Formats: sequence, C-alpha cells, structure tokens
Amino acid sequence: MTGFQDYFSKQAGDYVRFRPEYPAALFEYLASIAPARRLAWDCGTGNGQAARGLASHFERVLATDASPDQLGHAAPHARIEYRLARAEDVALPEASVDLVTVATAVHWFDMERFYPGVRRALVDRGVLAVWTYHMSVIDPAIDRILDGYYHRVLGRYWPDSFRHVVAHYGTLPFPFPEIPAPAFEVRSGLTLDRFAGFLNSWSATQRYRDEHGEHPLDLIWPELTDAWGDAARERTVCWPLYLRVGRKGTP
Repeated sequence: MTGFQDYFSKQAGDYVRFRPEYPAALFEYLASIAPARRLAWDCGTGNGQAARGLASHFERVLATDASPDQLGHAAPHARIEYRLARAEDVALPEASVDLVTVATAVHWFDMERFYPGVRRALVDRGVLAVWTYHMSVIDPAIDRILDGYYHRVLGRYWPDSFRHVVAHYGTLPFPFPEIPAPAFEVRSGLTLDRFAGFLNSWSATQRYRDEHGEHPLDLIWPELTDAWGDAARERTVCWPLYLRVGRKGTP
C-alpha cells in the first residue's frame, strides 16, 4: 500500500474558483435510483462540489477528503458533515449508506481497499456512482491546441492512475453489478483567464512547475490566445461526464 500523495493542496483555491460545477440533473438522477435518501457519502469531496449537489436530495451527506487544504475551502452546509480522512480508511456502520459517490477522484484511491469498505457501508441495493471528465470541447482549433498541451507538454507529468481518466473510466476496476446511466455533461461560459485558471488547477501543471520552475502554459499561450480571440469573450466550454453506476446486490 502506498501513502496518500497530495497533488491538490497547492491549488486548492483554484479548485474553488475554476473547477466546473456538476449539473443538478446528475444529482436528481442519483437520488432517484438510491433506495432511500437518508445518508449519502461523497468520497474525495475536495471542496464539496458534489456534496453540495447531494445535499439538495439527502437528509445527511458525509463528505470526506484526505486534503485539509481542500476541506478548508469547503462551504459549510447544515446537511453536510465534512471529515478529514482517506476514502479507504473511513469506518462507517455496516449497511448505513444509501448512496456513495466519487466525483473525479476514484482513480487516485487504493481501490482494493476502497471497494470492500463501500460494500460494507452500503445498504441492500445501495448505489455506488463514480464519474470523471477528461478533455473539454470548445472549438476545433482550441481543442487541437489543448490536446497537444495535455499529451505532449504534460504527458509524463500525469500519474499512472490517470490512464483510467484517459480511458473515460472504461478500464477502471468496478466490482458491482452495473446500471446503465444516462449521459450528462458540464457546461460553463468562461473567459480565457478563467479557462487558464482551470488549466492551472491540473495536478500535472503543478508537477511541471515544480520540476522546471516555469509555467507550462507559457509554451502554448500565444497560440491559445490567438485561437480564443477576444480574451474577455465568454466561450461555452463543455466536458462530457463519464459515469459508472453500480448497485449492491442485483442491478
């Protein structure tokens, strides 16, 4: 077992300011397939983005994360209990949780330890939902630049576990009977500066900066600004969500 590698504390503030919000329809769907709405557990909650969405539908939400800096940016909510803990180490009463969610984080976990804990915590026919997003869709010219930035500039700075994100979670171990899920996407209107803030929140961006002492965005900035046009113009940025949903017991 490896120790927790905290790739996110340095840019915890950027997560709050620049990471996109998940659609309300996603949480409505997850609540609709949960066997009850008493308790949801959001693992790797970061600053609580998914937990806040769940709180609109569940009586209680437990939101756990291993990064104190991420939790330090979480907004208090009457229905949410934030707890500092690795997802693999959270001890919950057996058969106490109706829904477990992991938003863009399960690929960081020790899954051999995490999944048995989920199975113990879920009630009968309880639901586990994990999702991620990968490359944004903006404009063909911009998308080509970002693809090169992701693969050529930052390629070796992504941890090995990120291969599951690149595969849209298709390669992710998922030992639960699966439920076919509808398609969801995140959409945001962003200026160039705000989109650059999102790129700055990537863990690989921070690892590149730590090694080179300079920002990797400098390598594509002239080309990106030219393709974007007026920097103050809001462009629609779309991220398809890649969702896997399973149920304890039979689907």
